[in-house]
Amino acid sequence: MGHKPVLLDEVVTAMAPKDGEVLVDGTYGGGGYARALLAAAKCRVLGLDRDLDAIERAGLAAEKEPRLTPILGRFSDMIRLVEEAGFSSVDAITLDLGVSSFQLDQAERGFSFMRDGPLVMRMGRSGPSAADVVNQMDERDLATIFFRLGEEKQSRRIARAIVQRRLKAPFTTTLDLAGLIEEVLGGRRGAKTHPATRSFQAIRMFVNDELGELARALEASEHLLSEGGRLVIVTFHSLEDRMVKLFMRERAGLQGGGSRHLPQKGDGPRPSFDMPSKKAIEPSEAELAENPRARSSRLRVAVRTAAPAMDLPVSTGVDLPDLARLEASS
Repeated sequence: MGHKPVLLDEVVTAMAPKDGEVLVDGTYGGGGYARALLAAAKCRVLGLDRDLDAIERAGLAAEKEPRLTPILGRFSDMIRLVEEAGFSSVDAITLDLGVSSFQLDQAERGFSFMRDGPLVMRMGRSGPSAADVVNQMDERDLATIFFRLGEEKQSRRIARAIVQRRLKAPFTTTLDLAGLIEEVLGGRRGAKTHPATRSFQAIRMFVNDELGELARALEASEHLLSEGGRLVIVTFHSLEDRMVKLFMRERAGLQGGGSRHLPQKGDGPRPSFDMPSKKAIEPSEAELAENPRARSSRLRVAVRTAAPAMDLPVSTGVDLPDLARLEASS
């Protein structure tokens, strides 16, 4: 069905593109934000994505729109990627976190249990897959992943059932894993979402190190944005939204109960960002009716000041098993 950009008008307004500016769309996906930004001003958009399929779509679009520059890579590495594209700073950055409709609709990518496919869930083309996680991780680590990233209350039961079942045969498909989780949790019981939803979300976030990627991208944005540069982020997960909120508030000097006009007590670094609003922007009822994917979305905005970067590490807020120790099977 294609990808419908969430909070599109709000993102374009917050990005505030102007003629001659250089903007970064760090999650190009289907190109919805990039197209709207290019239409709003005579600017240049660097379209980043770790998904080769997305970059191939961007390449086709760039043949008709030379102001679009497709770049294959992770947004956590955007400083190097932008420098290699010939720029030392940019005027605005937007990130639309999570998985795109294109990825969900491709059964062979293994992101969704709505259709059967291999257990992959990688946004890139290399590294451990979802199958590696469920077939290699021990029970305790699996439970941690489900509980921390999926906020799944039955995480231990699910992890125990996975470990017991894989002794007979490894998990290879999405419906196989989803079926086991549904069996463990007793079916839908009138719930609006499938019983495997939280677990699949957790595995996807773990496989792609989504919280770690976001932490590194936030740190990079502080160095890459020029004075007056806009940081515009759409989140879909409570952990992601909390990370973005805390980062923006800390860099704006709003931690510890301060206000925008009286940022913090005592001496300290000057705020490297300003927050036009401390509240997140949420989708309208009209958008929710037209695009159900927008249901859990939140938009947060910060504007870069002239102060030097604070160079403070950004925490993901959760302790997770080490993904790097898994052996990729494909």
